[in-house]
Amino acid sequence: MKSVLLAISFVLTVTACAQTSPRLIFDVASIHQNKSNDPRGGIKPLPGGHGYTVSNIPIKLMISLMYRVPQRQIEGGPAWLNDDRFDIEARVDGTYSVDDLHTMFQNLLADRFGLKFHKDVREGNVYALTIDPSGLKMKPNTTPQDYEIPMQGPPAKNVGKRVPLPYLCWTLGQILQNDARPVVDQTGLTGNYDLTLSYVPQLPPGADASQLPPEYKDLPSIFDAVKQQLGLRLTAQKGPVEHLVIDHIDKPTDN
Repeated sequence: MKSVLLAISFVLTVTACAQTSPRLIFDVASIHQNKSNDPRGGIKPLPGGHGYTVSNIPIKLMISLMYRVPQRQIEGGPAWLNDDRFDIEARVDGTYSVDDLHTMFQNLLADRFGLKFHKDVREGNVYALTIDPSGLKMKPNTTPQDYEIPMQGPPAKNVGKRVPLPYLCWTLGQILQNDARPVVDQTGLTGNYDLTLSYVPQLPPGADASQLPPEYKDLPSIFDAVKQQLGLRLTAQKGPVEHLVIDHIDKPTDN
């Protein structure tokens, strides 16, 4: 009987701890609509893990980044979700991981934009990312988190530093937008990696490849680049595809 009581006490203690865990939110956040008509924009964590800064970015792209769902798999919502652009400066006391900052940003979207959605998983076309038989060519990076964007640079020399596999899959899915296939990680890798990826950019349907800059023309396709430079392989197959369906969202007022 005593052991049963101890077990019940332990369960109640764990439950109480779970219920009192603080919700991860930014301490302060300013939101303004950007009406500059400038096509350029950016979004990244603040140095030291103290928040997030956004300049001239649509909300749909923010949702895509924070939930790592390709924009083509985000459904519903008003037109301004993709047409209007916003500046956001969100700060928090202390230092937090990128994953925690993403959770804070997700809560910001819920609290300030009233974002509500549900997920719908359907069978669809995917690219499975696996380790190529030739062997992995990416270099493991075990250095502390630096809050830099994991992959930067033009397609002619896209350099990655401390790249986690979920981010690499999201990036490859963005590169392969024309194929409308999300990239699903089947490598079994859990670390962060340094890499360089050079490939011929995918052009929109009907675009003339002869108009590419000369330095691009001798580069491999993204499929060959992934194999030759990363030691990975992209294989087209069927698999579960997650869609994020927006049920409700409000345009915030400037503050």
